[in-house]
Amino acid sequence: MANCITRHIPNTLTCLNLFSGCIACVMAFHARFEMALLFIFIGAAFDFFDGFAARLLHAYSNIGKDLDSLADDISFGIAPALIVFSLFKEIHYPEQLAFLAPWLPYAAFLIAVFSALRLAKFNNDTRQTTSFIGLPVPANALFWSSFVAGCYPLASYHPLLTLALVCLFSWLLVSEIPMFSLKLKSLSWKENKICYLFIIVSIALLIGLQIAGFAAIIVWYILLSLMTQKKQ
Repeated sequence: MANCITRHIPNTLTCLNLFSGCIACVMAFHARFEMALLFIFIGAAFDFFDGFAARLLHAYSNIGKDLDSLADDISFGIAPALIVFSLFKEIHYPEQLAFLAPWLPYAAFLIAVFSALRLAKFNNDTRQTTSFIGLPVPANALFWSSFVAGCYPLASYHPLLTLALVCLFSWLLVSEIPMFSLKLKSLSWKENKICYLFIIVSIALLIGLQIAGFAAIIVWYILLSLMTQKKQ
């Protein structure tokens, strides 16, 4: 009986991730960006603990692996895509770009498409056991949700700039850029100085920028990965 219960714990946590992602999608539809960010965070917490529980309880399954990818594409692919979709609907279009207003929001779904490609790639790429190649989908979701929630409604968004960011981050998801993992094998500074440097600067960014600081942290993560990739 106990084994029957414990083997379902990881998949239950994955389903809670999926449930949180669905709520984030609803919040995004209604342009409630801070609430969408909150439920993406909650989904990310469940995403962390489902893997942790699977390892702790030795409850691995092919169904769990597939379910995890499906849940991740909802919470970290479709949810941020809907946030950006709503953002495109809310921002001001200059007169010369007004003809794009009915169509440009749909470009946001590139985020969902490339997130799915990234997840499929990750599931079949044996090189990504201790680090990442390309931007992880939770990091991409955190960038978009915190960028919009932390900066909106400042009138600083330009539709073409936002489109350029969508294209850039979609490419980063499937790129061949090595990106470090925060998994620490020890507490040694020498072995983990990149991670410690990342954490120290990240704390400063959060203190200084608050919600928008999470988006800045993802940019910092990308830049630090680029600066240190030859040392990986």
